[in-house]
Amino acid sequence: MIAQFLFFLLAIVAVTAALGMLLSRNPVTSALWLILNLFCIAGLYLTLHAQFIAVIQVLVYAGAIMVLFLFVIMLLNLAALPAFRQVDLRRGVAFVLVMGVLAELAYITAMAAGVLPEPVPPEQAAQTGYAAEIAKELFTRYALPFEMVGVLLLAATIGAVMFAKRRFV
Repeated sequence: MIAQFLFFLLAIVAVTAALGMLLSRNPVTSALWLILNLFCIAGLYLTLHAQFIAVIQVLVYAGAIMVLFLFVIMLLNLAALPAFRQVDLRRGVAFVLVMGVLAELAYITAMAAGVLPEPVPPEQAAQTGYAAEIAKELFTRYALPFEMVGVLLLAATIGAVMFAKRRFV
């Protein structure tokens, strides 16, 4: 009962933090909202008995957020940002309602097509959260995608450095 309450509380805070990140005009504030969101997601992983993923979520993504923050500082001219405009509340409410209806339609369609994943027993879910199981799958079954992600991140880092070194006229 407490785990379910904690799960829903963390989910609500994560969604709120995600909206705060999207609606924030200041890159620093947006990055802070994103960090809160990542911590809430790590908490969600803990409630699902995936301790390794939760720790990696905090270590890797919190570190990645700091790198992203540096990229934002390097790439954007913060003095040139436009002034904050008033957010139209009606558009925001309409957006949330439309997204809710679309999510419900996607869920019903997936359920009718029978493509939803089967629920996993808690014992099996807890076992897949261990580092040894994840490493075994990552370095055997998913080795090629793992290498491709590494090359993609390296190319993004080199591209960001190249953009940062470019002189603006």
